[in-house]
Parts: sequence; C-alpha cells; structure tokens
Amino acid sequence: MSDAVRVLVVDDEEDFRNNLVKLLGISPNITATAAGSGEAALEWLAANPCDVVLLDVKMPGLAAHGTLKRIREASYPVEVIILTGHASVDDAVALMNLGVFDYLLKPCCTREIVKKITWAHESHTGEK
Repeated sequence: MSDAVRVLVVDDEEDFRNNLVKLLGISPNITATAAGSGEAALEWLAANPCDVVLLDVKMPGLAAHGTLKRIREASYPVEVIILTGHASVDDAVALMNLGVFDYLLKPCCTREIVKKITWAHESHTGEK
C-alpha cells in the first residue's frame, strides 16, 4: 500500500473506540479516526475521505443497519466491517445482505482487525 488506509471507528463506547484508534495508529499503514454515533459517522464521511469503516451494531440513535443503508445510499466509496459485542445470526445476515465486507465479534485481537482492514482495502482498490 502506498498510502495509509483511512479508517473510521464508529462505536458508542468511548473508551473502546478511543483505545482502538490508538491501537490502529500503531500500524504505519493505518490512519484512524473515531465517531461516537451513526449520525456523527455520516457527518464525518460527508466531509472526509475514508477507506474502511469499523461499525458497531448496537448504538443509540442510528444503529448499524440505518448507518450502513445511508452509507450505501450516499455511495461513499468505503468498505464496512462490523465489529460488535452483540452478535446475532439475524443481524449478521441482514448486514451482509447490505454489503458489509466482514463481521467480527468483540473481543477481537488488534492483529485480526488490522488484517481485515487490509483485506477490505485491497478488495476495494484492487491492490495486493
């Protein structure tokens, strides 16, 4: 990868999202930013380029389903990876049908998250 992958971490749990942004920032190939809600994520995406969104499922206000629908409606050129502590088969199927790249369960090691981010970016850009 020639440039850093731009990642938006969307999670209502402040400590989790801030820690994940710090951990992702250790990688020289990732630049991470945080948003605390689906609404904040959409505002941020409207003004900033992004490659991959890490999206929590259950959040107050606009949760993953609504956020993902709006991301797709706006045609933002991003891959979306679900990262949730509230797994359900129904949610996973519905979100996969909306075009998420992958679905990960919390807790998940940072190395696995970085690997999925890299794969999502490569899939989207055609880089290897």
